[in-house]
Amino acid sequence: MSSPALVLAATPIGDARDASPRLLEELAGADVVAAEDTRRLRRLTERLGIEVGGQVVSYHEHNEGTKTPELVARVAGGSRVVLVTDAGMPSVSDPGYRLVSACVEADLPVTCVPGPSAVLMSLAVSGLPVDRFCFEGFLPRKAGERARALQALAEEPRTMVFFEAPHRLAATLTTMAEVLGPDRPAAVCRELTKTYEEVRRGGLAELAGWAEEGVRGEITVVVSGADPAATAVGVDQAVAQVLARVEGGERLKTVCREVAARTGLSAKVLYDTALGSR
Repeated sequence: MSSPALVLAATPIGDARDASPRLLEELAGADVVAAEDTRRLRRLTERLGIEVGGQVVSYHEHNEGTKTPELVARVAGGSRVVLVTDAGMPSVSDPGYRLVSACVEADLPVTCVPGPSAVLMSLAVSGLPVDRFCFEGFLPRKAGERARALQALAEEPRTMVFFEAPHRLAATLTTMAEVLGPDRPAAVCRELTKTYEEVRRGGLAELAGWAEEGVRGEITVVVSGADPAATAVGVDQAVAQVLARVEGGERLKTVCREVAARTGLSAKVLYDTALGSR
């Protein structure tokens, strides 16, 4: 009999052959399998040639509030509860954190079946520095909020990883180019481990132009961190350069973009600061 615990089980992000032997064992031996999408779980187990041994319940963002206490009670009562999401690791931009937190608070065992990760795979194939990185998940959907979120990351020195929906990719990359600089190195990773896997590398402006044609599939965006040497130029010094050129007759927005590209500073910060100084 398996010991009681909450088990976070990573599932394949595309290719079912990436499923680990431990994942198959946990699914077959669980007392309860909580799945983000029970239909996807059924399709996965069919491809893997196994049957779930215990009860299958639905657990997603819309029922976390009501299902979490039930699942905690099951673990407390001696059950082994396996949590799976549609792809990758539960709780990483997927349901799971609330359940983990509740189990930890109840002093119940929580463990994990490691496995495929879009975050780590995209980092590995991006060609960008991987010694230090941060995961930012999905950016806000609204343009203004998205720009502000990116502005807060303008001087982040670590490589950044984002998830994005295909229909918002072009807009997101365009905003990234405006805020972080058009030549900031980046990579768009699409359909990782699947038949049409693709990795596009280049500057943010170049990638934004490519995405305008339309992109399909699951998307991960990896963006290089700010260059410390480039950001050595302070905002005040850069704004002084901007104002000097504007006084010479150049257009403020154009100058801000060019200075931002050269210094690694945010074009929006330069623009807003320059406006406030005039």
